Amino acid sequence: MSKLASNLQIDTARLWSTIHDTATFGGTPKGGVRRLTLSAEDKQVRDWFRQALEQAGCEVHVDTLGNMFGLRRGRDMSKPPIGLGSHLDTQPTGGKFDGILGSLAALEVVRTLNDAGIETELPLCVANWTNEEGSRYAPAMMGSAAYVGDFTPEDILARKDIDGISVAEALDAIGYRGDTPLGAQKFTSFVELHIEQGPILEAENKTIGVVDSGQGVLWYDGKITGFESHAGSTPMQLRRDALGALSEIVLAVERIATELGPKAVGTIGEAVIARPSRNVIPGEIAFTIDMRSAEASIMDSLDKNVRAAAVEIAARRKVEIALDLVWRIEPTHFDPKLIDAVQTAASDLGYSHRRITSGAGHDSCNLATMMPAAMIFVPCKDGVSHNELEDAKEADCGAGANVLLHTVLALAGVAK
Repeated sequence: MSKLASNLQIDTARLWSTIHDTATFGGTPKGGVRRLTLSAEDKQVRDWFRQALEQAGCEVHVDTLGNMFGLRRGRDMSKPPIGLGSHLDTQPTGGKFDGILGSLAALEVVRTLNDAGIETELPLCVANWTNEEGSRYAPAMMGSAAYVGDFTPEDILARKDIDGISVAEALDAIGYRGDTPLGAQKFTSFVELHIEQGPILEAENKTIGVVDSGQGVLWYDGKITGFESHAGSTPMQLRRDALGALSEIVLAVERIATELGPKAVGTIGEAVIARPSRNVIPGEIAFTIDMRSAEASIMDSLDKNVRAAAVEIAARRKVEIALDLVWRIEPTHFDPKLIDAVQTAASDLGYSHRRITSGAGHDSCNLATMMPAAMIFVPCKDGVSHNELEDAKEADCGAGANVLLHTVLALAGVAK
């Protein structure tokens, strides 16, 4: 690598500025971002991102599920590009950094190489993956999951949100159902920068997390069917209370994850009472379960134990409990050579770092099933994410982008 390339640094102030500029698309009064996938706000940030990539000299194309790709040509166009990027959508009460840091850092890598007049040997491709968050449509990481063949395009396009709007309809509404066939854009490897979404790096005063693995995920849709009856005239022993059953399921999920810990977690994040009324015993409740582990055997135990608990609770409380496993993604083990490349970049740049497991799912976890992939983490304040209070330091974001830059340079090479 040339001396210029080895000493290259991204423009941290420019990256910081773009983070705050794009936070206005769906910005909330509390300083967060509400930018649900394929919404009007998502269209705004996608349009901005497309223009920024084109201004940086990238050839932008969009596939049939709305995944966006910005290609920066390299000297050797016979080989697939090195991929980098993340996602632009947020949670309903999301923050400024989750996902978009990785997308904007990828843009900043391209801008930095342009400013320095550096041509890479292999091309680069900046990606924005559709519906990473999974808050409007299930499953999460939808665009990348379909890309690697976990779902067909037809299946994904038919998925509907709570208002009955399909993915196809939402894509058409914002003009992002592209012409490029799903999977047509190939990659040699992929690297993603992201905030940690946990407290470890900050607690240990480390700047860079070298991600070596990611937790597997189990998602369930659940439904409890009891019997609606008068809250005042139905004796306690004769009730078929759906909410009472749900309370036991909540505690069972907590108990099961704790017993299988520390490498297991479990959460019930949604619960909706059908036709709720103050003086009616709930007769029907829909709910979700999210359980995770970095070990496949523990995932199997989580699944077995939560199903057994549901059967026992249903029988004892005289209700019906249906559990539908809607998504299972196996634990991710990232490519050793790419992990080493990230660690080398962090070491060479003088950043404190440690190996780390990702507690959250990411697009790179899907991509790792098809190609060499790696992730870079930077700290976020108090480990808070999926929240309007989500925050990160300018210096840490810049450090992560620099590690991304030098990892990409190590993989793509500098043209002679």
